[in-house]
Amino acid sequence: MIEWRKSSRSGGVNDNACVELARLADRVGVRDSKDPAGPRLDLSPQDFGGLVARIRRGELDL
Repeated sequence: MIEWRKSSRSGGVNDNACVELARLADRVGVRDSKDPAGPRLDLSPQDFGGLVARIRRGELDL
């Protein structure tokens, strides 16, 4: 069974924009917390780390 986790910082004003993460065998699962049965991304740990780095640098801000 996959154990999905949401950030402890989720909630409040931005509650509509939460993702959940799961540790898979050799991947990191990412899904929309509002649509748990919907699609998910399965990223390698390296790709997930790159995604987090880009988010922190503001490269993906809308």
